[in-house]
Amino acid sequence: MLNIAHRGFRSKYPENTMIAFKKAFEAGADGIEFDVHLTKDGKVVIIHDERIDRTTDGVGRVQDYTYEELIKFNAADGFDLEKEEIPLLEEYLEYVKDMDILTNIELKTGVYSYEGIEEKVDELLKKYNLEDKVVISSFNHFSILRMQEVNPNLKYGLLTDSWMHEPWDYVKKLNSGFYHPSGYGMTQELVEELHANGVGVNVWFGSEKWDFEKVINMGVDAIITDYPDEIEAIKHKMEK
Repeated sequence: MLNIAHRGFRSKYPENTMIAFKKAFEAGADGIEFDVHLTKDGKVVIIHDERIDRTTDGVGRVQDYTYEELIKFNAADGFDLEKEEIPLLEEYLEYVKDMDILTNIELKTGVYSYEGIEEKVDELLKKYNLEDKVVISSFNHFSILRMQEVNPNLKYGLLTDSWMHEPWDYVKKLNSGFYHPSGYGMTQELVEELHANGVGVNVWFGSEKWDFEKVINMGVDAIITDYPDEIEAIKHKMEK
């Protein structure tokens, strides 16, 4: 089972920043999950919200700033750290290109579709030869379908925060190999049925803690949390 850090080591470092990603790897994470948007000048940047208000000392929508304007803001606002810039997807890919880790890129197209974002992400993955080390996910399943047309050979995960009935049929219909549900509603029976239908199960959690060991014991393929250090400790305990 893979230990995936949700927006990096978010419980201790500013989310979706390079320091959060680096500290997650140091804590034992097998991979990183993060979100991407497009800037005014078409750059793919890593940030969760459509606006920069919550995670930086700036105000406004990501898409209304050029990249050079965005990096003037501090993405570590509120932390006792040196300034962190909103990273480019390319900056992250350059960092991990020779590392044996998984990257889960969430296309943040639920509010704004960001025309062309799927092609831009694919171009960067090909540039760094990382197509085999990436899962593309989104709550916007139309965005997943668009990217499948761009590159059918990537791995895809359908994100959902609802309790779907018999989700394996839907996942297979959209030709996605992975189901990315909220872990709070996961059951042993659901995991077993998904696996029986050839669907991988990568569960995600928000900041609310849960009985992670119980969920891991259900046989999920990956667990995406704010607490990569705690998941690493649980995995180590279970291996004894």
